Amino acid sequence: MVILSPNIDSYKLPLSEFLSHNPFPEPLTQGFFYREKMRAIHYIAPSQTLQKILEVGGGQSGLTALLYPQANITNIDFNPEYAKAPCNQQERVSFVCGDATALPFPDQSFDAVTMFDLLEHVPDDQKAVSEALRVLRPHGFLLISTPNENWQFPYYQFMKSICPSEAQVMAEWGHVRRGYTLTALKDLINLPCQKYATFINPLTVLCHDVAFSSLPHRQRRILCKILSPLTWLSYYLHKPQGLGTETASLWQKN
Repeated sequence: MVILSPNIDSYKLPLSEFLSHNPFPEPLTQGFFYREKMRAIHYIAPSQTLQKILEVGGGQSGLTALLYPQANITNIDFNPEYAKAPCNQQERVSFVCGDATALPFPDQSFDAVTMFDLLEHVPDDQKAVSEALRVLRPHGFLLISTPNENWQFPYYQFMKSICPSEAQVMAEWGHVRRGYTLTALKDLINLPCQKYATFINPLTVLCHDVAFSSLPHRQRRILCKILSPLTWLSYYLHKPQGLGTETASLWQKN
């Protein structure tokens, strides 16, 4: 169970504390890419009070509950085993086993809906978005993260000798598409984008691809440590609208 500081200055958890709870193993080496994702999500996430939030496909990361530590979270996921995860055992978190394309909730019942790394897994992504907007209250927020048009695996050709193929990775991760341009997301959601931030840039992607390479765990860890100065420098210099391979975006219902 994550223990949070009692001194929360805003409804959204402060960035430094949010990042300190990166749930990915080895968060400063092989899990550094998840830190990048969390920073981008924090950047686009609204700061105002959100009492009821639906997390679609939240799995066992507890990311939405961590981001909004005072909100009531409903996490719906297709895998019933995730109900046992510690993040889903919190008093203010409810876990529901269900389908993103057939949400078992009334219309206009949530202040926000989060879909972090979900849409690229859903064959009928239009239905998933329609369902999210249906259960969202007027002026509610939709938070999304997805790979974008720059995503490929591995990012650099010279890494192919130590990495599985892109087709293998997509099959293992359950991706049915490579990702979305911001324009494609706008067409899918049919709302103006309020804010966006990219992450995993052309230099930090080296550590990401090493982390998911075919090398033994010890070699992956060593290579990520060797790359660490470059990874950290590129992370600090990266701008929210800079070149990245994935995008976090914020949308608001009319």
